[in-house]
Amino acid sequence: MIRVKRIYEPPSSDDGVRILVDRLWPRGISKDETKVDLWLRDVAPSDELRRWFSHDPAKWEEFKSRYFNELRNNPKVKVIIEMLREGKTITLLYSSKSPYNNAVALREYLELLLS
Repeated sequence: MIRVKRIYEPPSSDDGVRILVDRLWPRGISKDETKVDLWLRDVAPSDELRRWFSHDPAKWEEFKSRYFNELRNNPKVKVIIEMLREGKTITLLYSSKSPYNNAVALREYLELLLS
C-alpha cells in the first residue's frame, strides 16, 4: 500500500515505512520529530523540472510525463518497488502545500509499475 502525506502531519502507526521524497529537507522541522525512515532525495524531480512546474495545475499532466521520464532510469525507484513487493506499507512524505506535487505523481508512477 502506498500512502502520501505531508511531512508536517504527525506520524501515525499505520504509516509503515516513511520515505521523504523531496530533494531538500523541509523547513522548520527537525529530523527527530518527523520519524523519517528513509530520505530518497534522488527520486525528487530535477531542479530544472521543479522550477518549470512550480506547482502550476495547468502543467500537471506535462509535469507527470517529464517526471516519469526522469524516474525510468532511477535506481532508487527499485528500492521502493522492492519494499512494496515485500508487502510493506510505505508513506511518501512531501513538504509542499500544493496537492500537485512530486509525491502524488510518484505514487501514480509506482502504481503503474506494479499493475
